[in-house]
Amino acid sequence: MIKAKNIHKYYGNLHVLKGVDIQVNKGEIVSIVGASGAGKTTLLQILGTLDMASKKEDYTLEINATDLKLLSDKKLAKFRNEHVGFIFQFHQLLPEFTALENVCLPAFIKGTKKSDAEKHARELLDFLGLSERYTHKPNELSGGEQQRVAVARALINHPDLIFADEPSGNLDSESAEHLHQLFFKLREEFGQTFVIVTHNKELANMADRKLVMVDGNFVTSNKD
Repeated sequence: MIKAKNIHKYYGNLHVLKGVDIQVNKGEIVSIVGASGAGKTTLLQILGTLDMASKKEDYTLEINATDLKLLSDKKLAKFRNEHVGFIFQFHQLLPEFTALENVCLPAFIKGTKKSDAEKHARELLDFLGLSERYTHKPNELSGGEQQRVAVARALINHPDLIFADEPSGNLDSESAEHLHQLFFKLREEFGQTFVIVTHNKELANMADRKLVMVDGNFVTSNKD
């Protein structure tokens, strides 16, 4: 699913990622943990093609055997839209749109017919327990509900891979627990692969693998 080798990232003279290697198999849930500033989010953004690795050193970055280094910006954006979903700590929902409209946005960008996009969005919202919230805007939803809308948006284009950056970091403990269980339910129902950056020890330890990042590289991989 993911094959990345020798990933470096520099911001000026600051060497943030120092030759990271990571491989993630289809259907796997992998957590990435470490102190703030270790490089976790930077790596997630590069794996998700939201940012680029530094080109000072040769590197490999493949998803589903597609060499992302060979894609033009336009093709990379298309690949990201069709194959990758994102879940962020602060939801990133557009406040002027309803839950249904927020979920549909990636499908509209893909070119999906409005009727088909809305039908699938309703199915996802129903699956996530939000069948009574189609027309509610983000400020009319609880934090947990907003995050579930964000999950539905991440799933709308049937992505192979979900990247989550501190997905429960802005939720109360009960909502966080429900979200964590949801990830495993989604893997079971839809075969999704997850890479999750988190400070939540419970979520990190639930994953199939836990990768620990220190000062720009992984130091250990375990299930403890």
